[in-house]
Amino acid sequence: MTIAGVPRAEFGVCGGSGTLSFAFPAGLEDERVEVLAEDLVFETPFGRSPAFTHFRVTGPRGPREALTVKMHGWRRGVKRADASLQVFSVFHEAGVRKVLADGGVGSLNHLLDPRDVVIPTDFVDLTVKQDIYVRGDHLLIMRQPICPDLHAHLFGSASERFGRVFRRGTYLVTDGPRFESPAEVDYMKRMGADVIGQSLAPEVFLARDIGACYAGIYMVVNYGEGVVKAWEHAELKAIFFEESADVARCVIDAIADADLEAPCGCMDLRKPSLLNLPQE
Repeated sequence: MTIAGVPRAEFGVCGGSGTLSFAFPAGLEDERVEVLAEDLVFETPFGRSPAFTHFRVTGPRGPREALTVKMHGWRRGVKRADASLQVFSVFHEAGVRKVLADGGVGSLNHLLDPRDVVIPTDFVDLTVKQDIYVRGDHLLIMRQPICPDLHAHLFGSASERFGRVFRRGTYLVTDGPRFESPAEVDYMKRMGADVIGQSLAPEVFLARDIGACYAGIYMVVNYGEGVVKAWEHAELKAIFFEESADVARCVIDAIADADLEAPCGCMDLRKPSLLNLPQE
């Protein structure tokens, strides 16, 4: 199915809680950014999409176009997996080659404090619905889930803006939207994860499904239950509002500076499927 009206774009941005507190990207008032269209909604094979913003970033590598969506497309009454499928269906139709994401996370590692930034390199997916795909015609090898080139750009930009930035870590994904119990956090810590959140999977493997690279930047906004001390809602809210612009600037920097032809190896981990899926 062709999705009518989707503009071409090299980059897709899954906006999360890290940039939710203001109008991204227009709110940055960054001279590199030009908003081309807003409130773009499309009919997809998985239902009506969330609203996208189409924008252009002009940097040292010339103009690049991007589509961004708030909170990974989540909406009340729309299942999390369905929202992700709608978003990545639009990205696929747009020809997106690089996907960037942001979000707020809780710390499972007691060495991580609120306002620390993590650019994760691996993940554990504990979400329930796994049988989702846009194309479904490739074997998705997750040996290197995060694009090293996009990762390097996010890390470099974040290191200029934040006090403590960690260039590796494991992100454990839950369904949410609730926070976890102390017993659940204790269990998850034993799995070796460093942060916990709800916005890396299924995006990380849907990106590979459509033939795109993926990387994300995540701000620690609270301690997991039972980690260090009880977190406070006021601090979490303050972090969302005070740090969001710098998180967004890291995303814009990556769009401006990333090499679309980088020999990152991500697509070497996407092989033709050995399974023949029946067509409806």
